[in-house]
Amino acid sequence: MKPLFELENKVAIITGGAGLLGLKHAEAIAEIGGIPVLLDVDERKSKTQVQTIIDSYYVHASCYTCDITLYQEVYKVFDKVLEKFGRIDILINNAAIDSKVENKDITKNSSRLENLDLNSWQNEFDVGVTGTFICSYIFGSFMAKQEHGVIINIGSDLAFIAPNQNIYTNNTINEDERPVKPFSYSVVKHSIVGLSKYFSGRFAPYGVRVNLLAPGGVWNKKLSNDFVNQLVELIPIGRMADQDDYKGAIQFLCSDASAYMTGASLLVDGGKTTGSV
Repeated sequence: MKPLFELENKVAIITGGAGLLGLKHAEAIAEIGGIPVLLDVDERKSKTQVQTIIDSYYVHASCYTCDITLYQEVYKVFDKVLEKFGRIDILINNAAIDSKVENKDITKNSSRLENLDLNSWQNEFDVGVTGTFICSYIFGSFMAKQEHGVIINIGSDLAFIAPNQNIYTNNTINEDERPVKPFSYSVVKHSIVGLSKYFSGRFAPYGVRVNLLAPGGVWNKKLSNDFVNQLVELIPIGRMADQDDYKGAIQFLCSDASAYMTGASLLVDGGKTTGSV
């Protein structure tokens, strides 16, 4: 019997592949025999990430520089991947613009609703929603023609709850000027839920499954202790996610272990969206 958690020689496209979670998704694919193909606008970092995967897992990983908001660029990459590998089995729509509150060192910023910056809003929407749509359309349509495939959209716990802005308290900045989680991030991630449901219904008759992974926050050393402590108080498990905590979920959603699952949202957030704390 074929193992449920197995992706032997399956080709997985990962957008935003040069980022932290992009690399971790690629590792998850490689660990069970798949071939990660990273798409990102950062060519140098993408090549570094691919080499890391090759050295660690001895798989035939690859990368392509691509702006996913541009249809023609994505289609060119689609042609190149198909020419090189002869198949495309998985798409992980991971690319997003996530405004990092911990990096804010300004007294006025576009993260606050009252400081609306339509250019920032449009940029985040273009990458997070339009980019996801374009990739799902191009790669998903091919999968539908071959009558098999998997699409995973990376959402967020903030696609199901509003951000608790109290955890971003900074006593050195006036209340009406302090950074917060941008309204745009939550709206974009809510939109991804809708895209996932739409494409799951559209592609299901053709053997293509579409699901959403909704992760919680991942700890990194740039986060302040005050922020981490306040966030952890909202998480029943009592900690933020480690960088490897989502690998199992990716392997589950990409493999036959989730063969009867489509149109679903898998929340992996330490219990934060339960509202039990």
